[in-house]
Amino acid sequence: MAYLLSKTFHLVFVIAWMAAVFYLPRILVNLAEAGDVPAVRERLLLMGRRLYRFGHVMFGLAFLFGLALWLHFGVAGGWLHAKLGLVALLFVYYIVCGRQLKRVDRGGALPSATTLRWFNELPLPLLVGILWLVLAKPF
Repeated sequence: MAYLLSKTFHLVFVIAWMAAVFYLPRILVNLAEAGDVPAVRERLLLMGRRLYRFGHVMFGLAFLFGLALWLHFGVAGGWLHAKLGLVALLFVYYIVCGRQLKRVDRGGALPSATTLRWFNELPLPLLVGILWLVLAKPF
């Protein structure tokens, strides 16, 4: 029972974090397209700051439940190391998004909306790789 609860909570918090991972870069695209409209810019910055903080909390909780699964229930294998590597890349991506948001908040410039749209697509192949490793456990 404890294993199923730990796994359930891990998945719930991972899903919540992934929502932030997918939506934060979209806020950056909207910021790049908003131009100098102060009300829109401030609203998007507020949404971005709140989402970034929410994502960190969700990642932390997902990490703790994942750690419990690994340490207490003995989830292991080579696939787990590969999965954790991809998760680390996804976390770095999230941090980069947060830094871009902070740069804009300080008055800095963003890349073009087109560049940000391409950047917005990076988490999807990482997520597909993570899911494949978890489901297939190829090694």
